[in-house]
Amino acid sequence: MTGSAPPDSGSLARRDRTALTFTVVGTVAYAALDVLAQSLPPHYSPISQAESDLAVGPYGYVMTINFVLRGLMGLAFLLGLAGTTRLVREARVGTALVAVWGVGALLLAAFPTDVGPPLTVHGAIHIVVAFLAFAGGSIGELLLSLHFREEARLRGWATGATAVSVLAIVMMLVYFTGDKIHRVAPFSGLLERVFIGLVLLWMLVTAIQLLRSGRVARSSAAAG
Repeated sequence: MTGSAPPDSGSLARRDRTALTFTVVGTVAYAALDVLAQSLPPHYSPISQAESDLAVGPYGYVMTINFVLRGLMGLAFLLGLAGTTRLVREARVGTALVAVWGVGALLLAAFPTDVGPPLTVHGAIHIVVAFLAFAGGSIGELLLSLHFREEARLRGWATGATAVSVLAIVMMLVYFTGDKIHRVAPFSGLLERVFIGLVLLWMLVTAIQLLRSGRVARSSAAAG
């Protein structure tokens, strides 16, 4: 791609470094904003209530901003991935599904959830988008992970990436079926947060691995 170094060829292009750095910094900012939103009234339960509930209420704009941040992070990650690996071409389905995660987060910001009945149009849209985004993020990451051994920059993280993405899929399935399991339902909010954390952890570590490969290449070039 124009302006990017060829995959596995050495140091990263500025655009790719910027996109991957945004992913890393954005993940930390997302966690901080999530904690802030959770600490503000009306003090929704992080154990039993969905993260989306935080976007409803007098300080809901904090979580809405966080949804936008999550969406931009996902898209920035794919931009950095495209410039540093061959994955966007060789794992197109996985890439497309991760893009659904990013776009889905932006849509979640536009269509707030319902905190209890009745179900509204925007609440119904939120549920559908959340399901598609969650499935896209976790399954997409697994499909990408299966190609990591073919990428020198990510080979060392291949096993860990696969494990994290599989665990995310398991958590997603438990979360979406938990309302039918009496002992699981009271912990649905916690399950959702663990799931989201796993998806973001996968992106965070992958971005760090790519950035580290670029720093190593620059150091080797300087030493030579």
